[in-house]
Amino acid sequence: MGGTDKDTSTVISTMLLVSGMTTILHSYFGTRLPLVQGSSFVYLAPALVIMNAQEFRNLTEHKFRHIMRELQGAIIIGSIFQSLLGFSGLMSLLLRLIHPIIVAPTVAAVGLAFFSYGFPQAGSCVEISIPLILLVLIFTLYLRGVSIFGHRFFQIYAVPLSVMIIWTYAFFLTAGGAYNYKGCSPDIPSSNILIDACRKHAYTMTHCRTDVSNAWRTAAWVRIPYPLQWGLPIFHFRTSIIMIFVSLVASVDSVGTYHTASVRINLKPPTPGIVSRGIALEGFCSILAGIWGSGTGSTTLTENVHTINITKVANRRAVELGAVFLIFFSFIGKVGAILASIPLALAASVLCFTWALVVALGLSTLQYSSQAASFRNIMIVGVSLFLGLSIPAYFQQYQPESSLILPSYFVPYGAASNGPLHTGIKQLDFVINGLLSLNMVVTLLIAFVLENSVPGSRQERGVYIWSRPEDISTDPSLLEEYSLPRKLCRCLCREKHLGV
Repeated sequence: MGGTDKDTSTVISTMLLVSGMTTILHSYFGTRLPLVQGSSFVYLAPALVIMNAQEFRNLTEHKFRHIMRELQGAIIIGSIFQSLLGFSGLMSLLLRLIHPIIVAPTVAAVGLAFFSYGFPQAGSCVEISIPLILLVLIFTLYLRGVSIFGHRFFQIYAVPLSVMIIWTYAFFLTAGGAYNYKGCSPDIPSSNILIDACRKHAYTMTHCRTDVSNAWRTAAWVRIPYPLQWGLPIFHFRTSIIMIFVSLVASVDSVGTYHTASVRINLKPPTPGIVSRGIALEGFCSILAGIWGSGTGSTTLTENVHTINITKVANRRAVELGAVFLIFFSFIGKVGAILASIPLALAASVLCFTWALVVALGLSTLQYSSQAASFRNIMIVGVSLFLGLSIPAYFQQYQPESSLILPSYFVPYGAASNGPLHTGIKQLDFVINGLLSLNMVVTLLIAFVLENSVPGSRQERGVYIWSRPEDISTDPSLLEEYSLPRKLCRCLCREKHLGV
């Protein structure tokens, strides 16, 4: 987006603050499940589509702020739609059409959408990326049963422990001169690109060195992220429509996470009213994310399910305490600066694992269909997932006029401006080409149509109304875990579709 290292650290601090605030809000007023809210990968692909729009490619002055304001406006409009979907009760009606056979490929497509970015970025510095990936796999798979003082240390802290070890290793490589090249500056100034001897090393230095980022030197020790810190949001029809569709994907993602998390902590699944309440609050929280300018919306992180599995901690108070720490760390500018200074290859390696986890968690939703292996379900999941990857590939092949405008891993996200569809209305062309280049949107649409048009029994479809609204009044434990605080409940007691 053209931002500086200082801008990156500020965005990270903003994400920490928004994640902390929205997690607490969800804990008290949403589904009340012990789930962390944060910047989801669901919003990453549409953000890349918007930031790679043709009119932004040649911006030089204030490019970062302008694109951030565009993202803010789109996120706010999409989040308003999501919030209304929940508060109006329409989500309860929509849940009758959303089944595990739809959720599974949609969530899996969110992770698979970035396969062309993951290892190609990590492979830019294989001496640190491959050891990191191997360490994560060893800790999570081979050492997961090893206990230290009664805790499965390697399984619980697999990712942070691996990052610390390999980051230290990368630091010694940098300090030892492994990436020092004669006549080339480690700060990667633009002059390196102009020198033939340095041009081939500039990419390696950018991705491997631990001292490339100057975020630590420029970030303030104390800085409180504030609303509209990048300026007033910019609202455009084309970007707003894209985010509205993405908010639907985020809602479907969250529905699956709510149900899976409730099963993991031995609760009855949330009723449609409770799910509607959670989606409504997620929309409100994403509006806050848009106002603060985190660059993405706020939604329930799918990785929560994995966290509950390995830590065996499903306590609201623990999640709220963690959220308080997030808010505290967001005020310390140097914390965001440290995270911003992680070498790019190292960050891409972590994402390879995280995106793979999202794919696996998405497909695991099929377990809630009692006949997941039926030919009907296999065909729906397979066709929707394959076409969800293949159709966007068709639109993404229409590359920008000059391949030098965008890095290779961003070229697919230029389809909105260069796609094959031309109706004569530029705004509409951007919307359709953009949406059809997003894997998760295409997968959701195909799975939704097939699942609700192909005949199948309730067992085969895995009907996604797991519990009936009247269950909440007959099961005291369910009422206690999901019910709102008493004072708020009195205000909303008539809103039956919110499950209060």
